[in-house]
Amino acid sequence: MSDADARIVATNGVRLHVREAGPEDGPLVLLLHGFPEGSYGWRHQVPYLAAAGYRVWAPDQRGYGASDRPQRIAAYGLDVLADDVTGLIDAAGRRQAAVVGHDWGGVVAWHLARRSPHRISKMVVLNVPHPSVMRRHLRTNLAQVRRSLYILAFQVPWLPERLLGREGGRPLARALVATSRPGTFTDDDLAAYRRSWAGPHAIRAMLDWYRAIVRRPPALERHPRVAVPTLLVWGPHDRFLGREMARPSIELCDEGRLVVIDSATHWLQHEEPDRVNALIDEFLRGDGVTSSDGTTA
Repeated sequence: MSDADARIVATNGVRLHVREAGPEDGPLVLLLHGFPEGSYGWRHQVPYLAAAGYRVWAPDQRGYGASDRPQRIAAYGLDVLADDVTGLIDAAGRRQAAVVGHDWGGVVAWHLARRSPHRISKMVVLNVPHPSVMRRHLRTNLAQVRRSLYILAFQVPWLPERLLGREGGRPLARALVATSRPGTFTDDDLAAYRRSWAGPHAIRAMLDWYRAIVRRPPALERHPRVAVPTLLVWGPHDRFLGREMARPSIELCDEGRLVVIDSATHWLQHEEPDRVNALIDEFLRGDGVTSSDGTTA
């Protein structure tokens, strides 16, 4: 992302490294990455959205990249992570922003949309189900339980970070390659990720997101519906999250659209960047997006 500037933004008691691009008076779009990527995971989206006229902020969320890494697991609870995002909106001098989230970034986006809908103009979620749908499938869907067993493995103290951090993070890099389409991540991409994982306690901080949600799960919502206009984009070849959760998730949105990119995996913004970029842009502008399950715009 050579055309993006970088700065440190203080929010919610931490300092976050933020890549920013696009006209300063453009509509604000926050790009929230997932595990184990950091802001580099949006390298295909930042220049496109900036050229389209948006003011784009792509933070390394707490625990990632050049951002602060708090020591306590409680510092990675969902309410805290959502407060980081509203703090970024405040720091940008805005009342609202559009939020795009993938993987854990999508979890944060869903939570923020239910807790503080007045702060989000529109939301785009990539391959993450509504939390109540995820919770239900973890109780009733044996296939999803099997897909999610790694979360239990991450609860073990110190051992997961020791194993994933071997050889400079080579096991994590291998996992990215194994769960994506061939050629998705280049050697340069993997080298950039491995540099970000090499910092002190970097992998531990990333895993603490998983530990926090198990130890301090968010309260069950009485009213799970989402009022924020939402676009859910799904890659059905996801090794971690089943496609069967996509349709029920969008049905919980008052204004929801579902687009399935049939050829994609969990890493769809890398595999199909042109499609994903166009979908985000069209949705944020209010243009029509095909919303039938199994089709793309």
